[in-house]
Amino acid sequence: LCARRLVERGVRFVQVYHGNNGGAGHWDAHKGLRTSHARQCRQVDQPIGALLADLKRRGLLDETLVVWASEFGRTPGSQHSDGRDHHPYGFTVWMAGGGIRGGTAHGATDELGFHAVENRHYVTDVHATVLHQLGLNSHRLVVPGRQRLQREFGEVIHEIIA
Repeated sequence: LCARRLVERGVRFVQVYHGNNGGAGHWDAHKGLRTSHARQCRQVDQPIGALLADLKRRGLLDETLVVWASEFGRTPGSQHSDGRDHHPYGFTVWMAGGGIRGGTAHGATDELGFHAVENRHYVTDVHATVLHQLGLNSHRLVVPGRQRLQREFGEVIHEIIA
C-alpha cells in the first residue's frame, strides 16, 4: 500500500525490502530452507500480487517497472540440515510493468538448475535493461566511485521488452 501510494505521488524510485528486518526473517537459508522459504513466500506472495493488481487497476503498472531480485540464488543440492549455499550461476529475477513483456520466461538452466544454459545473462544486463526502461543509456552512465560499472557494460535484454 505504501509503495503504491508513493508511486501515485510521483516518487520515481521505491524499494520494498523484505528480510532480516523487524523480525521478518531472512532468505539466507544455509539450513532449514524448506521451512524458511515457505514462510518467506507466504509473507510476500499476497502483498506483491496485491501491489501488481493495485498498480494495474489504477493504470500505473504500464509506467511502473517492478523488479523482484536478489544478488544470488541457492545451490541446487543440499548443503547440510536442509540448507543451500550461495549460487550466482543460475537464478531467477522477474520484472513486471514498465514496458516489460508480460508472461515471458527468458532463459533456462541445466537439468539440475546449476548453470544457466539458455539465453544466459549477467547482472550487468539486468542493470542495462532497467536503465533502458527508465530512459537512461547504461553505456553513458557515470557513477562516482563505481568504476566497475564503466568497465563492465551490460546489454539490454531486448527479448523481454514489450
